[in-house]
Amino acid sequence: MRLQLVVIGLAGALVLTGCSGDGKPSDDLQIVANPVAATAPVSPATAAKPAGRVLPAAGVTAMAMDASTRTLVVALAEPASLRLYNLDTPDAAPRDVPLAGPAERLTITGGHAVASIPSKSQLARVALPTGTLAPLEVAGQPAAGREAGNQLLVAVRDRKALDVFDGGTLTKSISGKIYSADDVITTTANSTVVLDRLRTAVFAVDVAAGTVGEGLRAGDGATNATADGFGRVLVTDTRDGALLAFSTNPLLMRQRFPVPGGIYGITYDAKRNLAWVTLTERNEVVGFDVRGGEPTEKYRFATVRQPNSVTVDEQTGQVAVGSATGEGIQVIAP
Repeated sequence: MRLQLVVIGLAGALVLTGCSGDGKPSDDLQIVANPVAATAPVSPATAAKPAGRVLPAAGVTAMAMDASTRTLVVALAEPASLRLYNLDTPDAAPRDVPLAGPAERLTITGGHAVASIPSKSQLARVALPTGTLAPLEVAGQPAAGREAGNQLLVAVRDRKALDVFDGGTLTKSISGKIYSADDVITTTANSTVVLDRLRTAVFAVDVAAGTVGEGLRAGDGATNATADGFGRVLVTDTRDGALLAFSTNPLLMRQRFPVPGGIYGITYDAKRNLAWVTLTERNEVVGFDVRGGEPTEKYRFATVRQPNSVTVDEQTGQVAVGSATGEGIQVIAP
């Protein structure tokens, strides 16, 4: 049976503030009294042989590709480190970069990997492919860091804020309305969006003005997000099993596409307009073409167990999937 797309405009999206019947402000994003952030569904034992090849590795916590330096960056939990693979010589010994603690999220900008280490109140900025480490101390629990021009934007979970650094110096801290700043996404439309897992919502942020703008619900259990090539933010709604698409100027939910099976990790191939998502309940990774009016499935592969992490090499189209349970790093050539 063909899955059906739901397209939602302004009237169908819940905006941050409204009015209750007595004229007092209400919070349409507060869906339960004590919200709990969604997490990756637990995977069963693998029932099919993982596609491609599998490299041995301990529990993978995050992954990212840098096409410019031909480097696959893998964050490992034990020992806490980044492992750097040369994409052109995958059989060569990787380079390990020790970290102060396990990295929760990785982003790539301008030949650098930015690893968030919330347990140590630190971001690790690692030059690629050399592995030169430059730590940055952050007040609180930095959940994600992303470079935007000369600035470094840092989502700080416990402080419910977006910190802005310039040259290693904190220049402003932006807060308001956010319950938990879990990721920051910058789009091709020059927009900045913060993902709030606890509130299962996305918020527009005006970095120059230092303000948090409108917020919209992102399903019933948003977990991960990425930007696509059309100025949109793509979000995995793990609890409801859906791939969501938000435009950013203005912030509107444009698509909700059902994806059963424990949708969790996400990455985007801008060259091929493919959004790759992992399904942890099925140990699968699926590639969707997002150019049209609704996502179209192009690829589906069996993966290693607990495929929480995924990334893609835009030069070759190769996809890498990381097992959070120690079953390795899987590399697939679609």
